[in-house]
Amino acid sequence: MYEARYPEVDMAVMIQVKNIADMGAYVSLLEYNNIEGMILFSELSRRRIRSVSSLIKVGRQEPVMVLRVDKDKGYIDLSKRRVAEEDIATCEERYNKSKLVHSIMRHVAETLQLDLEDLYIHVGWPLYRKYGHAFEAFKLIVADPDTILDSLTREVKEVGPDGQEVTKVVPALSKEVKDALMKDIKRRMTPQPMKIRADIEMKCFQFDGVLHIKEAMRKAEATGNDDCPVKIKLVAPPLYVLTTQTLDKEQGIKVLTNAIQACTEAIDSHKGKLVVKEAPRAVSERDDNLLAQHMAQLRQSNEDVDGDDDSEEEDTGMGEIDVDGPVGVHE
Repeated sequence: MYEARYPEVDMAVMIQVKNIADMGAYVSLLEYNNIEGMILFSELSRRRIRSVSSLIKVGRQEPVMVLRVDKDKGYIDLSKRRVAEEDIATCEERYNKSKLVHSIMRHVAETLQLDLEDLYIHVGWPLYRKYGHAFEAFKLIVADPDTILDSLTREVKEVGPDGQEVTKVVPALSKEVKDALMKDIKRRMTPQPMKIRADIEMKCFQFDGVLHIKEAMRKAEATGNDDCPVKIKLVAPPLYVLTTQTLDKEQGIKVLTNAIQACTEAIDSHKGKLVVKEAPRAVSERDDNLLAQHMAQLRQSNEDVDGDDDSEEEDTGMGEIDVDGPVGVHE
């Protein structure tokens, strides 16, 4: 729940598809109290649309770009095809932060039987204005609640002894509300590890090339530590992904960079080759889902190829390499 009722033009917002009509799709803007917007079919894709159902489905949540906002009529025109990758990442991050903030605010309001909008007026929105996002303020509250929460005030009007109305500035929160907020924030704002990923291509055409690749994979995984364990996984020959999870993004990137270096040195010693396709970077759940879909498509393609028994030569490929398992290749 934001202070602004409508989003700004050229802003990426998170939506959920409600239904598909003749001209386009009606959606709910999840960050703006589920107000309605519309995506015309012409704004679904830059390419020729062969199947609308492949581009948009009822119930799906995704970022879109705001094209027009008519506040008087309540019309909001949106576009899926104009959203850049960086806009998607920014929108997903903001939405996830806002969803957590809203969950905490709603739980406190329901527990203490408070009006949710009133709680936002005196707590949530002032923190949004001061810190850019209430999520950033909530992170600070975990370590220093008094400094953040005690700075919040509200104005109340009272009638003085002389019968004149006077305005007083008082703390925005009672002790009961403050304690409830602190408890919920500390419970929900425990730092979550982020995933760091790198994509590489690795080949070795020497005798026992599979064994050399497995050795290089072990070298890469050995560079990890308890805080940043490194895992390397085959997508489809020659593509592999290295991943780690950590609370410290910079440390995670450094560990994966060292893992790639160790892997490169190991495979180079056997005249193999390693090429970094995507450098170590933080990835979102959406990136993981895209990778899973890609791997599923590759598996399906491999199954189709495996069904052709007329081939004169058998391409054994790499299969699913088990770094710790016995020598050999298995599917």
